[in-house]
Amino acid sequence: MIRRRLHGVRHVGGVMVLACMALAGGTARAQQSPALDRVSIWLGGYYAHADTLIGARDNGGPAGGNVDLENDLGFGNHKTIPRVRFDVLLGDSQGLSLDYYGVSRSGSRNLVRDISYGGSNFSTAQTVRGRLDLDVGSIADRWWFGRGNDVFGLGLGAAYYRLRASISSEAAVNGVPVAPAASATHVDAWAPMLQLGWRHAFSDRWRMYFDASGVKKNGGRLSGHIYNAALGTEWFARANLGMGAEYGYTRIVLHQHRDAYDADLDMKFHGPSLFLRMRF
Repeated sequence: MIRRRLHGVRHVGGVMVLACMALAGGTARAQQSPALDRVSIWLGGYYAHADTLIGARDNGGPAGGNVDLENDLGFGNHKTIPRVRFDVLLGDSQGLSLDYYGVSRSGSRNLVRDISYGGSNFSTAQTVRGRLDLDVGSIADRWWFGRGNDVFGLGLGAAYYRLRASISSEAAVNGVPVAPAASATHVDAWAPMLQLGWRHAFSDRWRMYFDASGVKKNGGRLSGHIYNAALGTEWFARANLGMGAEYGYTRIVLHQHRDAYDADLDMKFHGPSLFLRMRF
């Protein structure tokens, strides 16, 4: 029975692969603009300069201070962020666009000033450790306008983002840890998204593009916005394989509303990206 199931799985998988190849081959002939691909895959990294502030304000009390993760907690100013994109045309000028990137950062430092976060106080007598994890993914339906070497795109969709942040510390007297403190937050949400794009084909192998997107969420326990903008170029050494390079800017502002306090995140990235490009 197990052999029959494995054989069936292999048979179904083979049929799906052949069907996808036939679909890609049949629909590629209908493509109108050399600036677009029937299937487009981006695999790479974003080498970004980072500036990050997190903070927490007591509900009904005085405003809390912000913590600069780079200056206060020793987070690195530069970070390589993995990024994956996938675009597919389902018709002559309409398709789906998917994007994902994840940010994971940590650091520790002996404080040079007293800080407060999430109801916990951290003093200069303590070694403080911080960690920040952020995942952002999106899916959008895109429409492309134009049939020549230039096309302009409009996309509507949704983005999912998940945030986890924590700060912990230990103070020591004569080598003995005392007065530990810790505070953490974890939240995720969906939000509507708008995408804009431009593509220009200098030739079949060399193209240029601009992309911008915005995510905004109001109401609920999590609100805020995420903006991205990137200008790049791509060159294909072979028909289906090449490289892409771009310079991008990302701004992430999130506010989490909790029973005891409100938490804030203000993160900015800017820098170059390099991608392995595949198209079909």
